Amino acid sequence: MAITPLNTDTNLIISGFHAMSEPLRLQVIELLREKELCVCELCEILDVSQSKLSFHLKNLKDANLIIPRQEGRWIYYRLNLAQFVVLEQYLAEYRRFSPILPGRNC
Repeated sequence: MAITPLNTDTNLIISGFHAMSEPLRLQVIELLREKELCVCELCEILDVSQSKLSFHLKNLKDANLIIPRQEGRWIYYRLNLAQFVVLEQYLAEYRRFSPILPGRNC
């Protein structure tokens, strides 16, 4: 069986799940569910430095999970809901084609 190279969509799925595997990034996602926020607001709410938060925001942005918007000297972030739909559809394929069996004690 030949292994096919990963395509862009597959890489975005991988990076999306990887980005959501870190607790601080999940907190950012939860905050952005409510509304668009600027970096300074996120730093204050999460009580983290801007340099630390910037690292995590870059991961979320590279995974296409958030969208930045610059206004003056501030950058505002919002969720990219379309990418969450892609991840949800990926997981739904497993639910749709695989029988869900009760767990067994082995």
